[in-house]
Amino acid sequence: MDDDLRKAIRGIALQNASEHEGKTRNETVISKILGARPDLRSKTKEIIPIISEVVTEINRLSVAEQKSELESNFPELLVTKPKQERVGLPPLEGAENGKVVTRFPPEPNGYPHIGHAKAAIIDEEYAKMYNGKLILRFDDTNPENERLEYYAAIKVGLDWLGVKYDRVKNTSDDMELIHKKGIQMIESNHAYVCTCNQETISNNRREMKPCKCRSGNLDQNTKRWHDMFEKYNPGEAIVRFRGNMESDNTVMRDPALFRIIEGSHPLLMEKYRVWPNYDFAVAIEDSIDGVTHAFRTKEYELRNELYYAILDRLEMRKPKMFEFSRLEFEGMPVSKRVLKPLVEEGQVSGYDDPRLPTLEAMRRRGIVPEAIRKFVLSLGFTKSDTLAPFDTLESFNRKIIDGISIRLFMVTEPVKLVVKNSNVTSVELANHPQKDIGKRRVEVDGVFYVSGNDVKDLQVGDQLRLIELYNVKITKIGSDIETEYSGNDFKTELPKIQWITQKDSTKINILIPKTLFVNEKFNENSLETIQAFTEKHYLELNEGAEIQFIRFGYCRKDSAIQAIYTHK
Repeated sequence: MDDDLRKAIRGIALQNASEHEGKTRNETVISKILGARPDLRSKTKEIIPIISEVVTEINRLSVAEQKSELESNFPELLVTKPKQERVGLPPLEGAENGKVVTRFPPEPNGYPHIGHAKAAIIDEEYAKMYNGKLILRFDDTNPENERLEYYAAIKVGLDWLGVKYDRVKNTSDDMELIHKKGIQMIESNHAYVCTCNQETISNNRREMKPCKCRSGNLDQNTKRWHDMFEKYNPGEAIVRFRGNMESDNTVMRDPALFRIIEGSHPLLMEKYRVWPNYDFAVAIEDSIDGVTHAFRTKEYELRNELYYAILDRLEMRKPKMFEFSRLEFEGMPVSKRVLKPLVEEGQVSGYDDPRLPTLEAMRRRGIVPEAIRKFVLSLGFTKSDTLAPFDTLESFNRKIIDGISIRLFMVTEPVKLVVKNSNVTSVELANHPQKDIGKRRVEVDGVFYVSGNDVKDLQVGDQLRLIELYNVKITKIGSDIETEYSGNDFKTELPKIQWITQKDSTKINILIPKTLFVNEKFNENSLETIQAFTEKHYLELNEGAEIQFIRFGYCRKDSAIQAIYTHK
């Protein structure tokens, strides 16, 4: 391995470490060096040990040492390119107006989350950009994991996002055709039926060795194919693609195309027991559905070779495939393997728990679909890892909901404050300081609740202003605070505090979602509940109303007795 390449690897590792608090990872450096030097893809096995060695060296350095070396030896990597604001998505290669067909192919094995939102929005935006069509296709070929509930949940999530699709179908609709394509692969000697156990298959793929089944003749493979439908048990036989067992791309080392699953399918019940793997089904479906441009997350990038190889062997039309980065938030993983146990074990209340990245949770928390769309489009179409801080989405959401969020007073740890000598009996309050979204009238009788934190340091003789009402002077401090009216002149020097009249108050709980995972461990303190008093006008608002509790933050009305904190 030449010195120039080793230097390039070290520069990339140092740059990445400087952006991530002094730590870099093998996978990140591999991805970046292969992106910069595509000619090295065939030599991946040779450069991985070098990358691992360099990463270990870099991670042992202090942040100061990393910075010093980066400045001395790789100054060009410190150059900050001017940030250009993204406007929509980039042009689509080979796209013709009116002829573009995209597809969003979720598996109905869980509730849709922010990652699904990104994929669906990109699919829809490109279809709209070229006056094309979007297909919603349920990738439902694993009956062990799929439920009718999830088909419905995905549709509900897309409707909420405002994603419009032109056609809905299920991969399982085409099982007869997919089986015909399977036997075609066998009869043309591009696939075979393997009865080796999983351990043998894994070992052979790792050691790049074919198994004895690979040399079976057509009669043997045809008989075994038919036996998969009637005789073999799950795990005893699979159909494998005849690829290249010596390929540097492990995906091409005779991957599985079909397997036996005995389970009740949510739509087809027990009609089938031989089901296609994702790689085979998605290639067939994209081709027959007329998809021109297919998008998926970049972890599937190495599978593109197999995707096109299957279609080549079957002499079927080939769409163009593109990859983009997966989207999730820091401390908020989207993996079903992580989320499902949280729900089943009761660590969260359900898939709409406001701490989760599911669309149901986002809606319940008060994130609006327009904000998600703007956020996704702001990221652009890129393969760069997207582990975004949640406050990036919050900033888009805040701009949208601010103008429609009614302002209400809210107090916590309430202290009673009594005002004497005031003849004010009511006050009209604007629902928004700038927008015309109405007013509300509040009856006052001189008995208020104020937040304990607002008055804890006050002394007799101090003056303060009850916001939008009048000034008072403290005359006595005990279990209650006694005051007297001291005028209505606005004085900038006076402390200004919120208030709720005792007779116009209603008690609510406010749920405050926090980071779900800290250092990859479930945060037991990720949901805080506080009790508060707010104005009775809260009860008149529709469920789902956007509210800004003054000096607290934006919240969404969840019920008559509960609100959920959205963000500052």
